[in-house]
Amino acid sequence: MSSSQNHTSTVNQRRVAFATIIGTTVEWYDFFIYATAAGLVFAKLFFEPAGESIGLLLAFASVGVSFLFRPLGAFLAGHYGDKIGRRAMLVLTLIMMGAATTLIGVLPTYAAAGAAAPVLLLLLRILQGISAGGEWGGAVLMAVEHAPRDRRGRAGAFPQLGVPLGLLLASGVTAVMTGWISPGAAFLEWGWRVPFLLSVVLIAVGYFVRRAVDESPVFQEIAAAKKQPKVPVVELFRRHGLLVIIAALIFAGNNAAGYMATGGFIPSYATSKAVGLERTDVLVAVAYGSAVWLLFTYLAGYLADRIGRKNTYFIGFGAQLITCLPLFWLINTGSLAMLYIALTIFTLGLGLAYGPQAALYSEMFPASVRFSGVSISYALGAILGGAFAPTIATALVQATGGTEAVSFYLIGMTLISILATAVVKDRSGIDLSIRNQTQQETGSTIFHKEASTKPETTAASWGH
Repeated sequence: MSSSQNHTSTVNQRRVAFATIIGTTVEWYDFFIYATAAGLVFAKLFFEPAGESIGLLLAFASVGVSFLFRPLGAFLAGHYGDKIGRRAMLVLTLIMMGAATTLIGVLPTYAAAGAAAPVLLLLLRILQGISAGGEWGGAVLMAVEHAPRDRRGRAGAFPQLGVPLGLLLASGVTAVMTGWISPGAAFLEWGWRVPFLLSVVLIAVGYFVRRAVDESPVFQEIAAAKKQPKVPVVELFRRHGLLVIIAALIFAGNNAAGYMATGGFIPSYATSKAVGLERTDVLVAVAYGSAVWLLFTYLAGYLADRIGRKNTYFIGFGAQLITCLPLFWLINTGSLAMLYIALTIFTLGLGLAYGPQAALYSEMFPASVRFSGVSISYALGAILGGAFAPTIATALVQATGGTEAVSFYLIGMTLISILATAVVKDRSGIDLSIRNQTQQETGSTIFHKEASTKPETTAASWGH
């Protein structure tokens, strides 16, 4: 390859990295804004007749409802992403998410519209879930399929960074609103709407950035060879159904910890009477925690290229496991400094167990059903892990009067993910193109303990 071609390739990879990180940041900003508002104001504004405790459970349950619709978004985006391309689905999911988020910002509350208010809120949350289900897979494949073999971990970490960046942006904007622009009663009256309405600006930026990137070279090859399956989802489950379940379980533990600990439950719990911290202080602390999460997510992408996807996962899950109990011990002191320490140690493991996911998932599935495979696995893992984690945690605290049960819930979810990670092969650096389709379609190659005597599926060819 000439120096000019190398330069063009490098520029394109940077453009793709920027487009994926901008897009996923916008998507997850929208998603986390809802989770933050659910913990802080939705119980009163939309579920007030249920009372304080039940209202909070219903608000967190509305967070979880969207996860149930993520598989639908994953099925739809996977189907069309494997048939018409990755880029088109990225743009569509971004617009869907932004429209739903903006409309939440103009919804009437229960006091103004009665029962119609929570119904409309749930419908828009479902639309968020559908778009989120299709967003991640497309962003991941654009990043990983454009990258050289030895840099897929780092390239795949860029769309992963959108989650902590989205949380950082969501908690930061909300902190500004609660602390300076609309403090106290003003936030409950109108200030909570502003973070939702700001999504319009982010959507415009994300749209133009994503439209500027080239289609994935792998999909271009699939289209040229006319290898798109008629029904990708059927093909996926016929050949790789067990792998989808294993991949979902790998994600479940990390998602349970991340979505509950930083996305919704901690802001609500830390500002409750049991802990007694100020709302703005907690939001700033969560923003700080998301910055730590971001740093270690990118570090994990780098490590995944150096020591392998599985080894990086084991380090991350190990760190997450040993911090589940100290997380709440520190928060329960009621000290803001201890909250910062708690979020630091917990988000370290959270990032290390999230960064390698894009590369690991992309190398699990053959090219023609890869969009469907990564999207559906991610969506199912989100249901098993994070869908109702804040609701479960709130119910456990209300039932037991303490947080020990919440810690053990997180420990159990983390152990499940460790076991799921242990049974799959690390296939770092395999050929992702359609040329490798036949090799990847042999189901016996996906698990760690199984081997094949065929030359094309030896351990060496799978990155051992």
